[in-house]
Order: sequence, then C-alpha cells, then structure tokens
Amino acid sequence: MPDAFDAADPAGEFDFAHRPVTDQSFENALAKARDGHRLSVADGVELVTTGTDHEGIDRRRKELVLEAADRRRAEVVGDEVTFVANLNNNVTTACNTGCLFCNFKDRSEQFRSSYQDDHGGFTKTPEESRDVVRDAVDRGIYEVTSVSGLHPALALDSEHLEIMDASERGDLNYRPASEYDVDPGTYCEQLRAMSVDGVHVHSMTPEEAYHARRGTDWTYEEVFERLQDAGLDSVPGTAAEILVDEVRDVICPGKIDSGEWLEAMEAAANVGLDMTATIMYGHVENAKHRVQHLQKVRDLQDRTGAITEFVPLSFVHEETPLYDRDMVSGGASRDEDELMIAVSRLFLDNVDHVQSSWVKYGDAHGLKMLTCGADDFMGTILSEEITKRAGGGYGEFRSVREYSDMITAIGRTPVERSTDYRQRRVVDPDADVVGPELGPRADGTPLLD
Repeated sequence: MPDAFDAADPAGEFDFAHRPVTDQSFENALAKARDGHRLSVADGVELVTTGTDHEGIDRRRKELVLEAADRRRAEVVGDEVTFVANLNNNVTTACNTGCLFCNFKDRSEQFRSSYQDDHGGFTKTPEESRDVVRDAVDRGIYEVTSVSGLHPALALDSEHLEIMDASERGDLNYRPASEYDVDPGTYCEQLRAMSVDGVHVHSMTPEEAYHARRGTDWTYEEVFERLQDAGLDSVPGTAAEILVDEVRDVICPGKIDSGEWLEAMEAAANVGLDMTATIMYGHVENAKHRVQHLQKVRDLQDRTGAITEFVPLSFVHEETPLYDRDMVSGGASRDEDELMIAVSRLFLDNVDHVQSSWVKYGDAHGLKMLTCGADDFMGTILSEEITKRAGGGYGEFRSVREYSDMITAIGRTPVERSTDYRQRRVVDPDADVVGPELGPRADGTPLLD
C-alpha cells in the first residue's frame, strides 16, 4: 500500500528505514480493535493513519477509531476521570545533552562561576528543594514530580562523587560542584530533601539514572535501590521521546538509546518501583515509529506489570531547535492528537490508564481527549517549566474546583487519586470545599487561596 502518512516527514527528508506501509486493511484492524484482540504494529499503523490506502486522515474513519477507544476506556476504567494534587520541582535547567526538541535546558557552561553573563537558568540546592516541597505539602499536595537537566556536578551520592573526582576520563560530563555558583548536591541528597512528611516522590527518568551511574560499573538496579533508600517512590517514564533509534539519532543523538531506556525502566520495576511511560510525538517521526513505540511499551508492561499510566505528549515546537533549524514546521494536528490517544488506549491492552495532558492540549482540547480513550487529566502542577520554555501557552496550575467543574460538565465523575491509583476519592461537585484530601497534610481546603 502507498506510504500515505508520514506525520512531520511527508517528503521523507530524514530517509528513515521504517515507513508507514502495511499489508493490513483499516477495516480488519478496526474489527480487531472492536473485538478486543491484541493489535499488531500493522494494525496500529492502519488505525493511527485511518488507513494507508489514501492520503491524509479520513474523518469518518477517525470517528470510528475514537468510538472504539472510548468504548474500551469505559469497559476498562468506567466513567471516572482522575487527577493528582501535585507539584513540579525541577532542580536545575543546566544541561548540555543538546536535544533538538527541548528549550528547557541552559548550557551547563553558563552556570560555572567563571561565566559572567546572565543565562536565565536556575539550580536549586537540596535545602531550597526541601523548602519548596514543604510549602506545597502544607497546602495539600500528594506528589512532587522532579525532572531536571543533566547538571555535570550532579552525581548519585558521595561514593559516586569520589569515583568521578578520581577518574581521569574526559567523557563523563562531570565537573566538581566547586566550579559552579550553586551546588546541586547529589541525586540522593535532593531526593531526601524532597521526601517531606510522607509526600510521594516521583523522579529519576532513565536518562537521569544513566547520569547517576556514569563512570561506574553499577547496574541500574543498584542505582535505583540507592535512590529508593533516599526516598524515591516511583519513576517517570519520560526521556522516552520515540523509542526508535533512527528517530532518536535525529532529535536527541546525545541521549541513551531505546534499549538502554528500556533496561533502566525494567530495573526500576525489578526493585519494586512503579513507573509511568510516555511518548513525545508530532516532530520528525512517522506513524510507524509511533506504533513501534507503543509496542515497546506494551512489551515492557508484559515483562514488569509496573506501568501505572501512559502519557502521550504532543510536541510543542515554537521555541525549540527543531523549529528554529527548519527541521519541523509545526507539531501534531488535532486529528493526530485524538488518534494518538485513541490508538494508545486500543494498543496498550495491559495499561489501564491513559492521560490527557492539559498542559500540552489546553482545556477544551484536553477535555476532548477524555472522549477519545483517555481517563486521567494530569495534576494540579503548582509549577511547570518545561512546556512553558518550549512555547506552550497553557497554565501552570489547576485547582481541584476547576477539575470538578470541568469533568462534571462533560458528564464524567471527578476523582482525586494517588500517584499509583491505589488511593481514590470521588469528588462531590456540590460540596462547598472540594479538596484535595489525599496528601499527607491535605485537609480539604484549596491548594491556593
């Protein structure tokens, strides 16, 4: 069948080996999805493109895919829409990995004491992180999420610092903290600082775990065990982008490859940590890459059972190097967003929860995703920097009252949840005060007055 849907690469500019061409038909793939059969990559490609036998997205077929996904959502999780009361505490923007999709980081050289100009970035000490989290816990959050740049001075712990200081290797992306204006401490010190009064600490992506073992022969299991002892409760499956190496070679050649990402995630599961999984789509990848990514996530869940939710993240392009260098002209269309959510629900038959990111989609479009297969609507996010720095224009805070009003307005049931979904509280939209209530210091009063 013709190569009809290449997402951001319609002209084949990047000469990818994997193309969205199948021997399957849309009708057969849709029938398998409706009947609850496990989908193949070819099935997924047919559904996410609404058929490879024609150019563009067929609106009638798209609606059939969305309807099938919404039915599956209702069968798996019912009509509840969940959210978590959380805070984002990003420790540092210092990073020199050079990912072309990212505008969150600032070149780490600019953070050194010898650099005299203003760079606009930040690094927090462990004490500063503790103050930020303590204040948020007092206001009722359940979870602190921490995803940061790869600061050269950040090491796992004091033993790791000794190994790095003694090493004569020049390829470890390491400089001692004494060369910087602000000492970020170690990963373990930051985690201990953020582990305040029983708050759930959701941190340490596979990329950060790689940074935390560089220059050693430690396994990922050893690294995650030390992090867990320091207060880590679960792992965000970000830094995944697209888990196909020919795409990663274009958008993030300095990052770990897909195999190492999967190795780190499996290790986190092996030591007993729950985790999420993500995809960042709508840049240079094509439809087959998207579905191959889903297959790797599904296989990982088959092996571990540790993935609590899947989070499709639509690429925000405006302030990124990919856009500045004319490698992309924009992000995913709304049709593509809806199909990505829907096919994620249908393909990932072993992951119960699919998230709609209001930070990426905005309120109206984010609510629409809840009719396309998604059942989770993110968190309150008392601070969010990554999407904002990439040009995202949506808010940094969502109150429980807003959640209650919006979710109720579309005929669904608002539910405050824990990170792992094991604790749940149905929100009464008619109550004078609606929460949060699940956090270690939550008493039902609003997060912000």
